[in-house]
Amino acid sequence: MTSQTNGEFDRTPLIAGNWKMNMDHAQAITLVQKLAWTLNDAKHDYSRAEVAVFPPFTDLRSVQSLVDGDDLRVVYGAQDLSDQDSGAYTGDISGQFLAKLGCTYVLVGHSERRTVHGESDELCNAKIAAAHRHGLVPVLCVGEGLEVRQAGEHVAFTLEQLRGSIAGLEADRVAELVVAYEPVWAIGTGEVAGPEDAQEMAAAIRAELAGLYDADTAAKTRILYGGSAKAANAGSILKGKDVDGVLVGGASLDAEEFASIARFEQHLVTD
Repeated sequence: MTSQTNGEFDRTPLIAGNWKMNMDHAQAITLVQKLAWTLNDAKHDYSRAEVAVFPPFTDLRSVQSLVDGDDLRVVYGAQDLSDQDSGAYTGDISGQFLAKLGCTYVLVGHSERRTVHGESDELCNAKIAAAHRHGLVPVLCVGEGLEVRQAGEHVAFTLEQLRGSIAGLEADRVAELVVAYEPVWAIGTGEVAGPEDAQEMAAAIRAELAGLYDADTAAKTRILYGGSAKAANAGSILKGKDVDGVLVGGASLDAEEFASIARFEQHLVTD
């Protein structure tokens, strides 16, 4: 869990839900409504844990209308963006469109974008720049596959991705950045990533940022764990002093489960 001073977090935890290619616009309204109601019923303190959802592009306008109309505290973002602002880029989505839809965040370099669509660190770097041009907070995803993990090269590989993706960024931009470590090696392989893995990689990422920039910048950057987080293990994962939240996949499609993850502090006594 993020270190605390006088009971306050140094970095506000971010509980982020990536819906991937799930939920149409009508289902999105129902899910966000139920999530907000569940958190409100539990008297969730958003200053203790920010809650964000990342719906498909086609859902964003519906989510925007709901959040604005009902004055919800849940924030939202997009799952990707183009490195270009406009023009002949069929199928791409500009950051300026996302900004007008009220997005706070945007995912960059998710493992599925890197592996399925072949996105490089250089492209991720350009997408981060595009996000900044339009006032969006990039959530940069990094992480290694099974072969790299088994070879013991996981730290070096992940930090190389990090360096390539943030090359040329000013310190103030890095301080605002969110980095999500994805243990790609543990997704669908039968391998298990635990709290120790989350803390190891988060600490390595923070140390790398301190070396590239300075300790103050590194201390401000939020680092998420992008593995299989659930209500049952979120408390354990977030005990790591360098782990500032989670990027959740399938569990974010269940409003009650995701709300319980957001309220991870209730699990800390028993975890």
